Amino acid sequence: MNNADVIVRALHAAGIRHCFGVPSGNVIPLMDAMRRGGIDFVLTAHEGSAGFAADVMARLSGTPGFCAATLGPGATNLATGVGNAWLDRSPLIAVTCNLPSSQIGRRMQMWIDHQALFKPITKASIMLRPGEVMSAVREALTIALSEPAGPVHLDLPEDVAVAAAADEPAEPPSPSRRPPPPAPAIRHAAGILASSQRPIAVIGANARRMQSVELLHRFVHHHRLPFFTTTMAKGLIDEDDELCLGCIERARRQVQRAFLRRADLIVGIGYDTVEVEYEAWAQGVGILHVDIEPADVDATVDMQAELVGDLDAAVTALLAAAARPPAWNGEELREHRRQFRQSLRPSGAVRADPSRRLAAGSMSPHIAIDVVRDVLPRDGILAFDVGAHTHQIASQWTAHAARSFLITNGWSSMGFGLPAAIAAKIARPDAAVVCIVGDGCFQMTCGELAVARRLGLSIPFVVLVDHCLSLIKVKQERRNVPVYGTRLQDDRELEAVWPAPPAHYFGVPACGAASPAELARLLQRAFAAPGPTVIEAAVDADGYLETVYD
Repeated sequence: MNNADVIVRALHAAGIRHCFGVPSGNVIPLMDAMRRGGIDFVLTAHEGSAGFAADVMARLSGTPGFCAATLGPGATNLATGVGNAWLDRSPLIAVTCNLPSSQIGRRMQMWIDHQALFKPITKASIMLRPGEVMSAVREALTIALSEPAGPVHLDLPEDVAVAAAADEPAEPPSPSRRPPPPAPAIRHAAGILASSQRPIAVIGANARRMQSVELLHRFVHHHRLPFFTTTMAKGLIDEDDELCLGCIERARRQVQRAFLRRADLIVGIGYDTVEVEYEAWAQGVGILHVDIEPADVDATVDMQAELVGDLDAAVTALLAAAARPPAWNGEELREHRRQFRQSLRPSGAVRADPSRRLAAGSMSPHIAIDVVRDVLPRDGILAFDVGAHTHQIASQWTAHAARSFLITNGWSSMGFGLPAAIAAKIARPDAAVVCIVGDGCFQMTCGELAVARRLGLSIPFVVLVDHCLSLIKVKQERRNVPVYGTRLQDDRELEAVWPAPPAHYFGVPACGAASPAELARLLQRAFAAPGPTVIEAAVDADGYLETVYD
């Protein structure tokens, strides 16, 4: 047994069954230990995708994600995915396989200081040394899983990896949760809630880490609290719930802000300001912040109280407080939901350039998104990417269950969608998984389609094709500057019709849809296919002008 075997044994004992990465010669000892030790190595096209996939595996499995890369450029590529786990708060173990110990620090091919690279984007960066490997891995797992969860980096010199190790048992990690909030703080928070006439809850990303998300449903119904969510908290309570008012700070955000201003108290539950700071939308309404840590706010925020500690314990304590019916009425909530949903589906597009010819048969983005939601089973999983479509999906999509709505909104990196969908299908092989990406995101990570094909993963990858970086284009138009540097294809190719997709990408069949009926038909066929399918849905980017950054 060598130290690479020790690492794999400890990770396997912690419940880890997959590692995502791209190898080099330095990685071979660790890969071979995985082969012997019951952890499947999933070869990705890019190390950044390995980090994204490991992040999502952690979200869906409840165990830390695991990714690995070589030194230097492998490590810098991996850092993009690790940074995602850092700001989105997913437990993750990232291993870089380094030069032999005697060469570290010298001017050698590919070598850089990995600790300096990973320190700002991990909870800890640990150099593995002989005789300390098992204890270091256990420490890394404990740190990654302790709240707030996050990534830990392990640097593995090649000589340490192959050195003989003692056959010691894998000790389980001992992660810590936050202590419960103090009793005086609970009483104070309960009093503020009881004295409010029109309170509203806003559920945030940290609530995803609750041991019992059912507490959220019980809490809002006990106090009859209408609730919004942030993007990453969608689905923690079924969005068909009568008290649900949708997502904040995405498409048609002004509609949501106007309703929030009717409140006299915002109860932020698990609210992580990494998604959007309170001061962007609270606008003078008092805040009761209930979370695992104090809120990062500026002086303009009316922070009436903070209930800081274990979130399950805090919500349970507020559940015990006497409920006082608020002044909201059901018709008021229903009418807001109706108006919000209607505003997301405008009947016509505002033409940024009336002279530009619209491709025959193309859809507004909201139509394509509704088709995907209609075809995907209610308990299916959506993974999507970052761009104008992110805003539209976050506001428009109805999420019915926790961990069914996969996006990054802390790191907010393009390139997340494809590897997220692949990891979701590996983690939940019996679930229907669909991926929606813009064509800019698709260009970044389309190589990962080869991974889905190799693994035989039945995933429809819906590419919203508008031939530009639509979110940047919208921002340029909002700022009254010329549209420049955002087109993905030459205008001459777009004069008459949308270019047809190729027959395949890396052996993955591709097809095009220019109408809702065609998109629905292709989706149904793709879900029944034995492997992945690319569906290029032609959409008109000007549809975003009415909804994104209103």
